[in-house]
Amino acid sequence: MIFLWLAALVALVHLGFILLVVAGGWLVRRRPRFAWVHLPAVAWGAWIEFTGRVCPLTPLERWLRARAGAGGFSGDFLDHYVVSLIYPPGLTRDVQIALGVAVIVVNAIVYARAIRGRAARTGNAGPGGSPRAPALP
Repeated sequence: MIFLWLAALVALVHLGFILLVVAGGWLVRRRPRFAWVHLPAVAWGAWIEFTGRVCPLTPLERWLRARAGAGGFSGDFLDHYVVSLIYPPGLTRDVQIALGVAVIVVNAIVYARAIRGRAARTGNAGPGGSPRAPALP
């Protein structure tokens, strides 16, 4: 039973990491230092999608499920709702690449808006609200 609970915990952590990769940029808008956590997560998530590799959490979860005597990804609430988000049906190489591109594009837009907004708040905005280079002495 403990292995099944651990597998569920790994699935939730996995989902949390995916949410961090996709939506963590919005946290950066409020807490700019969070970028030190978010940008490596985005790089890892995009790399996994572009290369077609498997996240290390996936084999860990499968191993825990096998140790618990549970087969595959079906059964309870977590399996039905969380696991289907992490491993959607029809996930092909083309879909993985599109997901990787989407992660980068969405986060680039969020970061650009965050930088522009921060520059405007600090009075360091140039024409059109774009960040202005600091004046030289």
